[in-house]
Amino acid sequence: MRALLRYLDVDLRPVSFPATSRARTLAADAAWYPLLRAGRVDVLHCPTFRGPFRSKVPLVVTVHDLAVLRRPEWFNRWTRAYSRIAVPRVVRAATRVIAVSEFTRREIVDLLGVAEDRITVVPNAVEDVFTPDGPRAAGEYVLAVGTLEPRKNLARVAAAVDSELRVVGARGWGGVAAPPNVTWLGDVADEELASLYRGARCLVYASLYEGFGIPVAEALACGCAVVTSAGSAMAEIAADDAVYVDPTDVDSIRAGVERASAAAAPPRARRVAEWPDVAARTRAVYAEVVG
Repeated sequence: MRALLRYLDVDLRPVSFPATSRARTLAADAAWYPLLRAGRVDVLHCPTFRGPFRSKVPLVVTVHDLAVLRRPEWFNRWTRAYSRIAVPRVVRAATRVIAVSEFTRREIVDLLGVAEDRITVVPNAVEDVFTPDGPRAAGEYVLAVGTLEPRKNLARVAAAVDSELRVVGARGWGGVAAPPNVTWLGDVADEELASLYRGARCLVYASLYEGFGIPVAEALACGCAVVTSAGSAMAEIAADDAVYVDPTDVDSIRAGVERASAAAAPPRARRVAEWPDVAARTRAVYAEVVG
């Protein structure tokens, strides 16, 4: 979101009520949003599906994915119960919904019944630091990137990689821990992450569900080979520049890693989207809702 704000070229008034606990989440939805006085503004844009059930001004909501509705068993009881109530109300209250991929657009239509003409697809871009030029991390390793949570499928990825597997990602939920045979690096700065992409044999992103797959876009921008899940949003992002695997099959993931690692040359670095274009498409949504 910070990168998008640099290019939006609109008068902005940031407002926030950090929902750092269950009590604050309830307080935000029950009291803060209904009492919010945005002042003389034309549009309220919520960059996630946490937002008001009703809005006094035209409301734009960005939806990244609907994993919590599609696969609620991956989340704790509070998150899945509250999201089942809150997410549909917020998204249906929106004047216009931004989906980060065609996959997410289809999920919004299927799971929430939102009319297709109220949804605009605007993809994510990645930070400028993700380029093929720059330091490369040393060693022979495969890279996995993502929060430690059930859908990231880390146990199968670790079982499929016979060499060193380096894992970048914060602790998450669902009892997922880094397997003992991996090198868990935790959260790292973007500069270090870019060097890890450049030095890796490949990125393995065999997630069970994603609305976009930002690590895939970052890896492509760095010229890193990509192994990712077939039949998912990642096909929109990577197109022909990835090896696709069955994320539920360890042998399929292993074969994908071997194929990507054996490629004669690294893939051509490319960016899935550029921030100025993302900003222009977002501004166009604002213009539509203001009329």
